[in-house]
Amino acid sequence: MVKYKTQELNHIFHALSDPTRRSILRDLGGREKTVGQIAQPYRMSLAAISKHLKVLEMARLIDRRKEGSHQFVRLNPETLKTANEWISYYEQFWNDRLEALRNLLEEGDST
Repeated sequence: MVKYKTQELNHIFHALSDPTRRSILRDLGGREKTVGQIAQPYRMSLAAISKHLKVLEMARLIDRRKEGSHQFVRLNPETLKTANEWISYYEQFWNDRLEALRNLLEEGDST
């Protein structure tokens, strides 16, 4: 299994635990947006959106850049890749267990 920094994974999965933050990431999948564009579809204050963005930024799931008075936000797909690799290890673990159970049950049916 690939070794991961515990703190890094904690930040990633904490950020992904919130449906608003997952929705923001999905919206950013297509292109870079300003903070105002990100906030537009949500029924919450700009300050609340900013807090969500700070959590995503702390987890390194997004990158920000400033251009004049605008802040642009984009998805950082490399961090999602880290989370996916961690999950994939456990997916294989459970697939192997389920395969063994299936084989055991098939053996029981043939007796």
